[in-house]
Amino acid sequence: MHSSAQQLLDERRPTRADARRNFDALLVAARDAFAEHGLDASLEDIARRAEVGIGTLYRNFPSRDELVENVYLGEVAAIAGYADQLDGTPPGAAFVAWMRRYADFAAAKHVLLDGINRDSPTLSACRGVLFGAGQPLLEQAQRAGEVRTDVTIEDAVRLISSVAGAVYADPDQRERIIGVAIDGLLAPRG
Repeated sequence: MHSSAQQLLDERRPTRADARRNFDALLVAARDAFAEHGLDASLEDIARRAEVGIGTLYRNFPSRDELVENVYLGEVAAIAGYADQLDGTPPGAAFVAWMRRYADFAAAKHVLLDGINRDSPTLSACRGVLFGAGQPLLEQAQRAGEVRTDVTIEDAVRLISSVAGAVYADPDQRERIIGVAIDGLLAPRG
């Protein structure tokens, strides 16, 4: 299930090596520009950051909506892939690491979600990919007695999404509150 976001992105990626490099560079540039300037980031600036012409941007992404959706898809593929990288990590630590990585994603995704059609099949598929990536980590941590057994992956994702998407006075406060939220998912000690 993890790879379905990556597979969907790969299907959209051009086959020629130079075109694929441009596609990937545009996604990275767009992700950074949207994070800095929101969805109103200049497409010309995105092309410039990717070191391609505006025509290359439009050949790959004929509309801003398509660009935003592909950036979101790439971010989902990365967070799902991160779950695989945690193989061999102790269950509780793996779950906490994935939730912290998800918190970073959730903070950025709010900007992207404003630009995605809520009825998009891609958005629906992405939700399934995220739940599918986190579910095994949650179950392993629950079996190890490290995470509350009354928590579902949807509960955990919604909690962290809400906390990560809030506005904070400073980054330290954000990290503290995310830590408190994650601690609330852990099984009581003692």
